Amino acid sequence: MPLDQVVFWVFAPISVGSAIAMLLQRNAVHAALFLVVNFFTIAVFYLVLGASFLFAVQIIVYAGAIMVLFLFVIMLLGVDREESLVERLRGQRVIGITLGVGIALELIVAIRAGIGFATKAPANFDQVANEGGNAEALSRVLFRDYFFPFEVTSILLIVAAIAVVVLASRQRRSVTKAQAASEADEAAV
Repeated sequence: MPLDQVVFWVFAPISVGSAIAMLLQRNAVHAALFLVVNFFTIAVFYLVLGASFLFAVQIIVYAGAIMVLFLFVIMLLGVDREESLVERLRGQRVIGITLGVGIALELIVAIRAGIGFATKAPANFDQVANEGGNAEALSRVLFRDYFFPFEVTSILLIVAAIAVVVLASRQRRSVTKAQAASEADEAAV
């Protein structure tokens, strides 16, 4: 059995298991740590496929920077409070599952219609897609064909991070003012 298949069969259950564990965690920090494990297993898959640049990007950007951002936001919002498990909107779970299954079916139909379930790549695919190496091919596609969506996504991520900081600071200020008002009332009595 080739070594890449051994690595795949060792890391695939870890990847799927960490993804399922992440979804089932009630503690946000534990869920984020399972997501880090999942990011690392995906990085190993990139390495097995020979995409060393994507391996490095997965480790540095996703497992590093994005997870630090997630943990920073989780710590800002506070993880010590209990969340109610009662649905506020009736039928929310059924609608969510229905939409999830619908999106999965739509993806299957779109992939089947677009490229089919081929087992082999088109002729000269490796030469055309990776001309000059993985990093050059990726940068050519990213900064030529998808430059505008790439930049818009980066701006949206920055705006989202700033919004989280503002919302967290507002919540802390309101609690502080409420505590100050209650302490003032207690001092007056």
